[in-house]
Amino acid sequence: MRGAGIARPLGALRRRASRRRIALTAFLAVLGPGVITGFAGNEAGGVTTYSSVGAQFGYSLLWLLLVSSIGLGVIQEMCSRMGLVTGQGLSDLIRERFGVRWTILAMVVLIIANGTNVVAEYAGIAASVELLGVPRIVSVPLAALAVWTLVVFFSYRFVERVLFVLVLAFLAYPISVFILRPDWPAVMSGFIPSVPTSPSALVFALALVGTTITPYLLFYMQASVVDKGVDRQSATYARVDVFLGAALAGLFAFFIIVVTGTVLYPAGIRVSSADAAAQALVPLAGASAGLLFAVGLCGASLLGAVVMPLSTSYAICEAFGWESGISKNFREAPVFMSLFTLLLVLGAIVVLIPGISLIPLIISAQIANGILLPIVLIFIVRLATDRRLMGDAVNGRVSTILGWGVAALAGSLSLAYLFASIFAT
Repeated sequence: MRGAGIARPLGALRRRASRRRIALTAFLAVLGPGVITGFAGNEAGGVTTYSSVGAQFGYSLLWLLLVSSIGLGVIQEMCSRMGLVTGQGLSDLIRERFGVRWTILAMVVLIIANGTNVVAEYAGIAASVELLGVPRIVSVPLAALAVWTLVVFFSYRFVERVLFVLVLAFLAYPISVFILRPDWPAVMSGFIPSVPTSPSALVFALALVGTTITPYLLFYMQASVVDKGVDRQSATYARVDVFLGAALAGLFAFFIIVVTGTVLYPAGIRVSSADAAAQALVPLAGASAGLLFAVGLCGASLLGAVVMPLSTSYAICEAFGWESGISKNFREAPVFMSLFTLLLVLGAIVVLIPGISLIPLIISAQIANGILLPIVLIFIVRLATDRRLMGDAVNGRVSTILGWGVAALAGSLSLAYLFASIFAT
């Protein structure tokens, strides 16, 4: 009797451990689209924006980063859910529900914005590797060839694993924070909301939100869920993946702001690019901090150089009913692979043009994103609240209120940033 009394608790423990192993295996099988999409938002343009915010305003806008990261998770979850329920990409659904004219408008603006952002990714790769003494005439063609080979010749799962490796480069930022040892009570005070009053603070606040929630992330999120073949039975794990990605993206953006806010802000040094931030860190915080910052920028730019053209190719092909997918070859998905190749080649060539100024291109990308973002957010919330489309997975009341709130906030901020950028130039 005593042995049986001990055996029953042991049996219960084994069953509980078995259920946990099964749940963990199921989660790992789904893990990927949310985490990679979240980190892809911290590409070269994101690192530049977060670096500039920390250098110019210290920790004072950290509260806005928290709000925009929550907003990113809410909207991304809707995109993931729509991909699970419909098996279709976002631009495909926009064409079906809102017609060809709206789809063409969205696609034209998206290709302008993403095309210029691809250039920015290669500029980030070139600048970060040049800090190590490697000229861009070597690094840019090699990076473009490596990205093209990865996507054209390997499966979705292999590409996803490589992207996970690139995500590890972001560890450079928390390590930099560990080296710098900031004043943590001062850092935490940045989470107390304070409304920006000066025109420059408003512009940077708008840029921070605009770089956290960007249109290409929303298209890529839904397309990658469909391309990976995640099914509705995995909805809970897919939701965890999305919110984990948004949380990690926000956390690493936090580390970037803390690095520049700790070193450059007290010294009164303003920077307009991420590589300038890395160079400025060297004399103030030591070569190791500058090198780590450059490593993070290189990894972020490479991740963006893969995701940005993929997001564009997914969106264009879905919008017009052409075959798409990383695991397909040129014969099975000719437009998808050709468009991806064209964006890579053009992005690399533009960066290699001697004496070209990238600032007007980056500003053009921000303006195009500013025009597209409120339109895409309205499409997403309307689609996610359409019961005929979503069935029992339609948005609940809380999700709908949060979704419209994020759309209103991001839309108004993006439009204000658009006007501020126009008047600033």
